[in-house]
Amino acid sequence: RGARLDPEVADVVAAAMKEWAMERGATHYTHWFQPLTGLTAEKHDAFSVGEETAFSDFSGSALVQGEPDASSFPSGGLRATFEARGYTAWDVTSPAFLVRSGNTVTLCIPTVFVSWTGEALDKKTPLLRSVDALSTQALRILKIFGTNQNVERVLTTVGVEQEYFLIDRNLYFARPDLLTCDRTLFGARPPKGQQLEDHYFGSIPPRVLAFMSEVEQEMYRVGVPLKTRHNEVAPGQYEFAPIFENSNVACDHQMLLMESLKRVAPKYGLQAILHEKPFAGINGSGKHNNWSMSTDTGVNLLDPRDETHTNMQFLTFLCSVIRAVDLHADLLRASIASASNDHRLGANEAPPAIISIFLGDMLSDLIDQLEAGTPKRTLKRNDLDLGSHTLPQLPRHAGDRNRTSPFAFTGNKFEFRAVGSSQSSAWPNTILNTIVAESLDFVATELEKAVGKSKGDLQNAVRAVLKGIVKDHKRIIFNGDNYSQEWHAEAAKRGLPNMRDSVEALPALKTKKATDLFKKYKVLSKPELESRAHIFLEKFNKQVSIEAETMTSMARTMIIPAAMQHQSRLAEAVSATESAGVDCSGQRSDLEAFVELTDKVRAAITTLETEAGHEDADVLAHAKHIKAKVRPAMGELRSVADELEMFISADLWPMPTYRELFFIK
Repeated sequence: RGARLDPEVADVVAAAMKEWAMERGATHYTHWFQPLTGLTAEKHDAFSVGEETAFSDFSGSALVQGEPDASSFPSGGLRATFEARGYTAWDVTSPAFLVRSGNTVTLCIPTVFVSWTGEALDKKTPLLRSVDALSTQALRILKIFGTNQNVERVLTTVGVEQEYFLIDRNLYFARPDLLTCDRTLFGARPPKGQQLEDHYFGSIPPRVLAFMSEVEQEMYRVGVPLKTRHNEVAPGQYEFAPIFENSNVACDHQMLLMESLKRVAPKYGLQAILHEKPFAGINGSGKHNNWSMSTDTGVNLLDPRDETHTNMQFLTFLCSVIRAVDLHADLLRASIASASNDHRLGANEAPPAIISIFLGDMLSDLIDQLEAGTPKRTLKRNDLDLGSHTLPQLPRHAGDRNRTSPFAFTGNKFEFRAVGSSQSSAWPNTILNTIVAESLDFVATELEKAVGKSKGDLQNAVRAVLKGIVKDHKRIIFNGDNYSQEWHAEAAKRGLPNMRDSVEALPALKTKKATDLFKKYKVLSKPELESRAHIFLEKFNKQVSIEAETMTSMARTMIIPAAMQHQSRLAEAVSATESAGVDCSGQRSDLEAFVELTDKVRAAITTLETEAGHEDADVLAHAKHIKAKVRPAMGELRSVADELEMFISADLWPMPTYRELFFIK
């Protein structure tokens, strides 16, 4: 019910939890939390204390509250180094679980993480606050429609699809860029990539299938309901998809899945890569965030049901989401901004940076009817006749799907496709919940006033309010090809923001609009929001700087030496041929061209080192320099080095090629 925990219950629960865990081999427990690193954190404490007189100690207070060091995690200025105290607090809504590693079993207790002064230093606290905010406003809508009987809370539900790459572990260790940056900084395009479209939904390789099976078993043991596994589009790319859960539990389980992928893969001689774009020229990896709203009695509030044009409650929630996405497209874009996701968005089936909504034919027709007046029809689905008596007639949905849309309605939920594969899904869901809470608040207030003026005529009052929303916010709806240049031009004409990268997107978190929004619904205070903007920009800067330094190191210590050896071979061949009195003008031209290309690589290294050495105390100014100077210099170095790879003898090239990384399974 969302009520506070009774402290008297904690001791009883702690005793039962300890007994349950120790019976299953647990020797330690930990408060498992999600700091602003984007990963998880844990400090293990033993149940048993002492040696000859060992006794177990796990009280209600130990269950409810822990005390990690708050100054050693990113805080964006909320905590100074000397201000070390922080607290973890038990999240009773997310199930505790056991993690088994070798001969060790640890009881993990999901918790929030806050500072001594109470500011949220994690991803979970704002998410829980945002669910409360949305629930409060959604209950107002249900009360207006008289459908709130027995409903005490409205939850957001999430099913997060996880895409990832698997490569042979030996090849992984032979690539310093993969080892350090989780993506390849060099790599010439191989003859075969994904052109034949033969990997998607193909037969799963035996080693990969064995890995998938163990991941599923491990996830089932901790209560993560994985439903689907398959090959993805790019060679070496795969996907897991779970059943829907409430958003808080789903986000916890998503972090567990990512950790499990990394932990299990080495058992099979594989390495799991979660980076959004580990390889250039083929699909990147996303985390498709399927989001909806549901009552605690199990009613999906985004289920159109039959005769949708008469379902004004559904249309109210739908229009509230449309309004939220249009008003706060900048925040949604900022929620998925990262140095790694910048490489993915807008290419190879990843949605572009322009936020828009795909509704499909049936809902778009209803929206048009709402704008014109009273909806009077719902487009019906029909059956597909497949032309053979032995085949069934398939029921066809009333609308198609759109894989290029960043925010698409897919039957009874919205699929936020722009979320990156390596990021925690908690932050995008926090922003999504908050902006929809604000929109539900606006709609509920307008409906309450309209119903009063219409003397109880609910249907007319609802139609009037929704008509205004559609008129003001229909610009966000687009059902066409989001990759096309025509759409980019049309989006600009409509006034939709086009934040092409993180440097353009993240400042949206520091606007007055954003500050007022998060403060009003008690999701984040101004310092908490500003800290996140600072942390995300700082992480962007550090991540690209690490990549740049890795790139110059690889170029100087691996690529240039290989080029020198190849150049020496060419020079010896030219010299020997000319000494024999044989014309070798073609070989000499090849040598001269190769020397020129190697010199370009040297020059590109120098340029990158110079630009990457620039620092600025202001994180945004530094990020702008990285965008304007460092990334273009990295692009130039990669371009000439990849061209060099095409000419250097295969036995001299110092790292596994794309061909090997893609197809050794």
